[in-house]
Amino acid sequence: MTTRLLFVCLGNICRSPSAENIMNHLLQSRGLTHRVSCDSAGTSSYHIGSPPDRRMAQAARQQGIDLVGQARQLQVADFEAFDWILAMDDDNYRDILRLDPQGQYTHKVKKICDFCRHHTDTEVPDPYYGGAEGFRYVIDLLMDACEGFLDELLQETVPNDV
Repeated sequence: MTTRLLFVCLGNICRSPSAENIMNHLLQSRGLTHRVSCDSAGTSSYHIGSPPDRRMAQAARQQGIDLVGQARQLQVADFEAFDWILAMDDDNYRDILRLDPQGQYTHKVKKICDFCRHHTDTEVPDPYYGGAEGFRYVIDLLMDACEGFLDELLQETVPNDV
């Protein structure tokens, strides 16, 4: 059975598509693409249909990761469609939970920084209005968080002999 992950930020052009593509990169390098699938979305409708931000894509390319995808907005149906919904920051986390007023899916919603091993950040900063260094930092932070999440996920779901 495939575990389905959804990464969520505000506009779905910087942080969440980076997390999606970093996770896909990690899955491919570990031969696990058949076990986990990824998508991303934004809590706003600002950039629907847009590709990932070119500055974010450049920072990712420097780490050997291509950013692909088209921005879309988070939908209530995503709660059923995904096993994990991973928010980039506190505002995203709250906005996601607002779509679930009954709290039926709260157990699926986590903050990606909760899985960092090396960084102490509690949120992924939005690099949109900053310089190149901010984009590079977000890639490094998300690499740490995605590796931590994947390792934790594998401990829960994959037998020891895989």
